[in-house]
Amino acid sequence: MDLGLTDKVFLVTGGSRGLGRACADVLVAEGARLVVAARTAEAVARVADELGCVGVAADLADPGSPARLVDAAVSSYGRLDGALISVGGPPPGAALSLSDEQWRSAFDSVFLGAVRLTRAVVDALPPEGGSLVFVLSTSVKAPIAGLAASNGLRPGLAMLAKTMADELGPQGVRVNGLMPGRVHTDRIRELDGDDPAVAERMAAGIPLRRYGDPAEFGRVAAFLLSPAASYVTGAMVPVDGGAVRSL
Repeated sequence: MDLGLTDKVFLVTGGSRGLGRACADVLVAEGARLVVAARTAEAVARVADELGCVGVAADLADPGSPARLVDAAVSSYGRLDGALISVGGPPPGAALSLSDEQWRSAFDSVFLGAVRLTRAVVDALPPEGGSLVFVLSTSVKAPIAGLAASNGLRPGLAMLAKTMADELGPQGVRVNGLMPGRVHTDRIRELDGDDPAVAERMAAGIPLRRYGDPAEFGRVAAFLLSPAASYVTGAMVPVDGGAVRSL
């Protein structure tokens, strides 16, 4: 199926590795043109060289980053059609063990940074609208042990995405969220630790009995961003091998 992504222009944040990079790979393969952002200049330069796209070193916690990213897209390609908004997971920890500073930092990057970028992207979209996808977590549906900050922030961002789908729908702007489960990324390997038994135990609780491949996640993201998903908005889509049992 042709997703209709040829020459569409997207921002991809957190695009140097993990789920963001997987999404960037699929979008480029489908003919899209990208501005990829990550926190370190070295990582951004590597991705830009490998994918033949524009790279910008940017931290979403920095209020100036959204304007720089949008300007890079418009100056490089003449337009902007949407964004995949992904940020690294907040630090692990129990709810009452995280300091005020850790909570503020997580909020600035995971929540407020996403809101700022969305505002800038929407202002730059063409008259016919565009598409935004937030990379969230299955913590939107159920808490994940040891990830209190994610459990606290991701559900709020999911509800905000649904609110923005209501508010922006009349402008032709679609807003959706993705809820990744256990996908083979550096983040998951860090959470699993060095004991292979941890991954085995986690996989045993997934109906497909395995972790996902990042490319499997990237394909779902590309579909939601694409014109092929033109009647999908306000959806929170699990990509978790069936791990979340609730509707």
